[in-house]
Amino acid sequence: QLQLVESGGGLVQPGGSLRLSCVASGGPLDYLAVGWFRQAPGKERAFVAAISWGGTVTKYADSVRGRFTISRTGAKNTVFLQMNNLKVEDTAVYYCVADGRAATGWGSANPYELKYWGQGTQVTVSS
Repeated sequence: QLQLVESGGGLVQPGGSLRLSCVASGGPLDYLAVGWFRQAPGKERAFVAAISWGGTVTKYADSVRGRFTISRTGAKNTVFLQMNNLKVEDTAVYYCVADGRAATGWGSANPYELKYWGQGTQVTVSS
């Protein structure tokens, strides 16, 4: 069974940066798109970014475009989310997700229909 483990969350001041990592174990990420969702207190899970299996196609939520960058290693079993110029409203639990759906469709997808989820990592942006 494929498992996803996130790391890299923490507390950062507004304007700061964090790099989240997602490592797959128990199975390959072959032919799966991988992405990130986040959930702030009292809110629904929201799409952040996704990347295709080959790493050539990416998609971002409007709220993070230009500040966040998603990438995956050559071996494709690790995915990163580089977050720059963080804002207080970026505070949330960030989840790594993998699914066979094309990355370009993740922005409109029902998150609960996506197959594999990590346990999440907390990101807090506060002064």
